[in-house]
Amino acid sequence: MPLRIVHGDIVRTKADAIVNAANEHLLAGGGVCGAIFRAAGAARLQAACDEIGHCDTGSAVATPAFDLPARYVIHAVGPVWQGGSRGERELLAGCYASSLALAADLGCASIAFPLISAGIYGYPKDEALVVATETIESFLATDAGADMDVILVLYGAGA
Repeated sequence: MPLRIVHGDIVRTKADAIVNAANEHLLAGGGVCGAIFRAAGAARLQAACDEIGHCDTGSAVATPAFDLPARYVIHAVGPVWQGGSRGERELLAGCYASSLALAADLGCASIAFPLISAGIYGYPKDEALVVATETIESFLATDAGADMDVILVLYGAGA
């Protein structure tokens, strides 16, 4: 299935999995992370994250979605932008690829992403969009991704 790019609020998006732009300690934060925690039920989502404990940058882990219109929250840790010469592109692509592979392993038919690392982590939005779309399109061209519906949900006026 194709990649769709929409403007909206990811916590209202209907998908089997919703991706959280997480931090390595899987703690509730601001921006999209805070919105996902609030919408899911912050205490229950934090307890599920605490059981996992940690996720490396460029990787992803999954928890139940609790009160969200999804089955799973996939917590993907993107890189903090440091000018582009510290492997940020590869780490960002890794968190999209890890999330997609995890969604496939969980039997998800659909997944919704925010634009990871393009908020408080400072990744330039236009470059983050290129990395996201290239990585997602590569996955969709594989057998594992052939039947998955992927939605990239852009939020805010700058999107």
